[in-house]
Amino acid sequence: MAVELNCPSGQTVLYLDVASGSVAQPVTDSDSHFLGWTHDGKAAYLKVDSLGNPHVIRATTEGNDKFVPITEFTYDLAPSLNPREFTFSFSRGLGQGSELWLAKRDGNVVEQLYADPYNYVSFARWSPDGTKIAFIKIPDTQTPFTVGELWVMNANGSNARKLADADAGHGYAANWSPDGTRVAFVVRENQEDENANQSSDALISNVQIVDVESGRSTQITNITNGRAETPFWSPGGNTLSFNVVINGRMDVYHADIITGRMWALLTEPACCPAWMRK
Repeated sequence: MAVELNCPSGQTVLYLDVASGSVAQPVTDSDSHFLGWTHDGKAAYLKVDSLGNPHVIRATTEGNDKFVPITEFTYDLAPSLNPREFTFSFSRGLGQGSELWLAKRDGNVVEQLYADPYNYVSFARWSPDGTKIAFIKIPDTQTPFTVGELWVMNANGSNARKLADADAGHGYAANWSPDGTRVAFVVRENQEDENANQSSDALISNVQIVDVESGRSTQITNITNGRAETPFWSPGGNTLSFNVVINGRMDVYHADIITGRMWALLTEPACCPAWMRK
């Protein structure tokens, strides 16, 4: 497990062995930020030395680091099924939008998949079979929290199309169902509320599921006085788990996709659900 901590000298990433409890620090001489695990779980991509010489490395769990030759402006990275391939997103500056690229051979070969001069392409997520990529478009604006869009395209960048409006700016990623037919995401309800553009406390949001083939969306939650956050699928694909924040209190909720039933996991405040796969 990778754990990112906020330390006096900056942010740092630790590797935690959940079986033994041992801890390792892959980068010790500068700050480090977690970007993503390789699909085989043997290494993670980290962005390091943000204030000095920012760059991306591939840090194995055995303690070996390797420089990844992609732009220092990378802000989002998504490993594919191939341990040596990943997508990365970067922006050349405010008002210039962003670009999504595919990296092969550990970043030594790159090709552009998508570019948008008006939005930041964020939270790219590969479908379980590796044939499609879903991502969130966040408007390139100084407004902290806005309404964005959920898009999907083929893994080679073709047939890019919008699936639905989605919340943007809060960091809520969309996630594929285990069978790759649906995507769960967060939608903002109070789109006209200017307070919600500036404060996350004013956000009212819910979880929806969209069928990738038909584009038909189904609302899973019905929250009217708070917000739902990033949804995570159970391995069987019949349950979603997510944070719910109401009146400043955060809890973990489950939602049954078939019945529509929603319930709190615990009676005490909790956050950050994660499913274990055996």
